[in-house]
Amino acid sequence: MPVFAYTKHVKQSELFTKTLREAPHDDISVNAQLLARGGFIYKEMAGVYAYLPLGFRVLRKIEQIVREEMNALGGQELIMTSLQRKELWETTDRWDDKSVDVWFKSKLHAGGEVGFAWSHEEPIATMMKNHIESFRDLPVYVYQFQTKLRNELRAKSGIIRGREFVMNDMYSFSLGQEDHDAFYNAAIEAYKNVYRRVGIGEDTFVTFASGGAFTKFSHEFQTITEAGEDVIYINRHKNIAINEEVLNEQTLKSLGIERGDLEKVKTAEVGNIFNFGTKKSEDLGLWYSSKNDEKIPVWLGSYGIGITRLMGVLVEKFADERGIIWPEAVAPFRAHVIVLDDKNAEAERVVSLLEEAGIEVLYDDRSHKTAGEKFADADLIGIPYRIVVSKRASEKGGYEIKRRNEEKAHIAEMEEIIRQCSS
Repeated sequence: MPVFAYTKHVKQSELFTKTLREAPHDDISVNAQLLARGGFIYKEMAGVYAYLPLGFRVLRKIEQIVREEMNALGGQELIMTSLQRKELWETTDRWDDKSVDVWFKSKLHAGGEVGFAWSHEEPIATMMKNHIESFRDLPVYVYQFQTKLRNELRAKSGIIRGREFVMNDMYSFSLGQEDHDAFYNAAIEAYKNVYRRVGIGEDTFVTFASGGAFTKFSHEFQTITEAGEDVIYINRHKNIAINEEVLNEQTLKSLGIERGDLEKVKTAEVGNIFNFGTKKSEDLGLWYSSKNDEKIPVWLGSYGIGITRLMGVLVEKFADERGIIWPEAVAPFRAHVIVLDDKNAEAERVVSLLEEAGIEVLYDDRSHKTAGEKFADADLIGIPYRIVVSKRASEKGGYEIKRRNEEKAHIAEMEEIIRQCSS
């Protein structure tokens, strides 16, 4: 049962958003231009976007896929605060801008200083001190979907790199390294499932990388796209990838790879996971009592998928010269019904039959738009199936159906249309 209930059909005449013929001049990325033109997002400022009804539906579809994979790992969903205590982050030496350079900070009128959440390892580990005392309390896996705020120096890639973005972050608390490693490897497989389900599994690679402000090393999930900001080197035979920033002879030797066997590609990061070991727990005082009453620090792992970033990467990967091509799993609607020649009663019957079959529909009932304008909007918005109810199609015994990623339409009866849209 989905966590979020969606309206099965929406009339396009009732959408307050409008499509744009011209892309915004101050956004050069394909994802930002197409999403703005299609009425999915609104740009508030550089790196900061509002998500309009169509965009919100896409985000919720992506979130639900991630949620299902996190739940399958045994994760429990929660939501933490966006305001962060300065004193807490000073404990782990990650408050100073020299250590973490993406903080947004503010002074409280009552005195003191707070930060705006860019990550949650410290707050979640501190909270867990109230819930973890004994070996019997472990393991614990928690996750959330939350808006993160990062003071990025360059926010120029649309929603792929923003200053405000929605993220799924998961945290694992384990008895020791063996238990942690088992969950860490399971999380890698769960992430692979996410990328497979949204349609980019074949082009997404687990990549050895720097841990940045988190740890010395990490694993990234990098998707091949010319819109990406990273460069990785892939050994397809061994299915190993290395981020350019950590590529050196020592790394190659440790992985048993020859430099000549590597393929250089441009990529966008769509996920990142970190092994923190016990250091953060030691710094914060997160301990548990073993069977022998020994005090042992909890082993911490951190796992993140940028939900809005993933949405932007999907646009970049699958768009064509006419607009967006949404993978079926995350499209705002499954079918886009267009009515022509005043055949509204028949079109509404088609919408009802699709709804009864469990198919979500965007219904273009706009009377002031020409056929050409409706078709152009359908291509721009990128819903998987376009169904046209018209006099011409009716005379041929059915309705016109075309997949967004195909060039030619054909006439089909309602039974076949439902079968195609449900497959």
